Amino acid sequence: MADQLFVSELQARLDTRWMGRILEIHQTIDSTNTRAVALARMGSASGAVVLAEHQTEGRGRLGRRWHAPAGSALLMSVILRPNLAPPQAQRATMICSLAAVEAIEKTCGLHALVKWPNDIVMGGKKLAGMLAELGLRGGALDYVVVGLGLNVNLDPAALPEAMTPPTSLQAELGHPVSRVDLLVSLLQSMERLCDRMAGGWSPHEMWRNYLVTLGQRVRVGAPDEVIEGLAEDVDQ
Repeated sequence: MADQLFVSELQARLDTRWMGRILEIHQTIDSTNTRAVALARMGSASGAVVLAEHQTEGRGRLGRRWHAPAGSALLMSVILRPNLAPPQAQRATMICSLAAVEAIEKTCGLHALVKWPNDIVMGGKKLAGMLAELGLRGGALDYVVVGLGLNVNLDPAALPEAMTPPTSLQAELGHPVSRVDLLVSLLQSMERLCDRMAGGWSPHEMWRNYLVTLGQRVRVGAPDEVIEGLAEDVDQ
């Protein structure tokens, strides 16, 4: 595997204080989110990251499967413990999507956008998806685990058909991308944005600037209903 991920190399490259300082890399795992949630429940610190080269049960919203050939994507989950009220937990997902679009721009020179609620897109095609899972303790937010699947060096034609056609960074650029460079940039951006949020900043205005959904008619499927309407704005 030419672009394999190693804990020692990643931690040597990272200049973060707390993000990625606890780091696991699995060759195969059922789900990075499942492992990260277990670690969070055992008290693992904010900024702990679980990565995998391959997931056997990778999942997205509403129980959908996430497909990626081994070694072709960034498949990861991060544990965050933000000082937020439970209704504000979506800000943690906003932070992760903003870090992803920043890292893509810095590493690849590509301008990715966000499709509400949890996709990263380029040219109308899906580049990445996220899945957040929350833990509460006594009614307060204990942790947020944010899972990210980002298509890096894969052929979109190898993926199953989906409602939103998939793409990858390699497909957009015409050449492979260093997953190590991308991951280091992603984690560094994530720490910087989390630190800003800890100081009282809300990411919603910055996140709004990347939204492709505003001004469009949207149809959102939930487990028990479908909501339709005009996407007008984002508030806190």
